[in-house]
Amino acid sequence: MENLWRPWRIKYILSDKEKGCIFCDKPNEGNDKENYILYRAETCFIILNIYPYNNGHLMVAPFRHVASFEDLDEAELTELFLTVNKSTKLLKHVMQPQGFNIGANLGRIAGAGVKDHVHLHVVPRWQGDTNFMPIIADVNVIPESLDSIYEKLSEAL
Repeated sequence: MENLWRPWRIKYILSDKEKGCIFCDKPNEGNDKENYILYRAETCFIILNIYPYNNGHLMVAPFRHVASFEDLDEAELTELFLTVNKSTKLLKHVMQPQGFNIGANLGRIAGAGVKDHVHLHVVPRWQGDTNFMPIIADVNVIPESLDSIYEKLSEAL
C-alpha cells in the first residue's frame, strides 16, 4: 500500500485560530456570499471550506455551538444529516463527482480545525483528483476559485 502524506496540514491544525468560532461568527455577520454560506436551514447551514481538500469541499454545521453529536437534539441531528444529503445532491447536480468523502473530525487529536463546534465535511471526489503536486511541491492544486464554485452551487439551489 502506498501512503500519501499531507504534512503541511499540521501547520493549520496547530496554528492560532481567530478568536471566536467561524461556525458561530460567520452566520451572524449577514454576509453569506462573502463568507461562502450557501444554504441556511432552521438549525444548520452549508458553508464552503476556504481550506478545501478538493473543489466543492463543503461543511455542514449546526447554528448551535456544541462539541459533539450527542449534544444535538433529535431535530438538529436529523436536519444536519438531511442537509448533508442536500449537499451531496447539489454537488452531484453541479459538479458530477464520482464519489464523496463525508465525515467529522471530533476533537483536536482527530484533526479538527474547529474542535468545539461539531460539523461534517462533504468532499466531492473524482478519479485522479489526488496527484503528485502536494507531495513534491507542497502545492495543493484547486483548479476553480471559491467564488466560481459558490456561484454555481448557489444558482443550482
